[in-house]
Amino acid sequence: MKLFLNYLALGTLIILVGRNVVADEYLSGIEWEEPSIVTVPDPCKAPSDAVVLFDGKDLSAWDNAENWQIIDCAMVAGGGSVKSKQAFGDCQLHIEWSAPTPPTGDGQGRGNSGVYLMDTYEIQVLDSYDNPTYFDGQAGAIYKQTPPLANAMRPPGQWNVYDIVWTAPRFNDDESLASPAYMTALHNGVLILNHFELQGDTPFHRPPAYTKHADKMPIQLQDHGNPVRFRNIWVRELKPAAGTRVRDPFLRDDEGNERPFE
Repeated sequence: MKLFLNYLALGTLIILVGRNVVADEYLSGIEWEEPSIVTVPDPCKAPSDAVVLFDGKDLSAWDNAENWQIIDCAMVAGGGSVKSKQAFGDCQLHIEWSAPTPPTGDGQGRGNSGVYLMDTYEIQVLDSYDNPTYFDGQAGAIYKQTPPLANAMRPPGQWNVYDIVWTAPRFNDDESLASPAYMTALHNGVLILNHFELQGDTPFHRPPAYTKHADKMPIQLQDHGNPVRFRNIWVRELKPAAGTRVRDPFLRDDEGNERPFE
């Protein structure tokens, strides 16, 4: 009897499939704008909608870069930190960096620099290849807030890649925090920060805290006294998908008949 019922169920399924029974389609009632087309002609080049901050040719996109050098198409830290002339809020940042070789020093004194989103929030740059230090200060850490999920460092002299997705903090009119900052980051293709919620800025000498600032601010590359090299730096400003609600959500059957979704 059980076997008969199984064959009966299978036969019913075959009949239903043969009749092309399709569930009603849910439609949101929102007319979305078409996503922009972005071309990426080469992995070593920036996407077509990116702001290029350094392409190996000059330092014109940076303030205070007079004492930084360009050597073999890389910008080399020295003479103070630099800040991008253009300001950014929510963004995707691609940046490649290389620790000095041969390595000198140890801990925080070896290949130390930093990438500051909005001139305030640091993801650490450090030679963390066979170089122990405090975990929330190694490469890929949000400085003094969290270690990276993994140590994906390449040896000194080789190039490391950070791909960062940044959500800027929002502030209320009374200067209180409306929503915190978030960072997702990949180091050499390895996820090291997964939508991490920042507790505030990233100082050395006190706990993190939020202080109201502009909606867009520069990107800073830190000079920490080590000749860290940077190349292929570009930024894509991020905006929410745009759409307009033209009607309430509804269902549409396979014959085109529509009814409200309840």
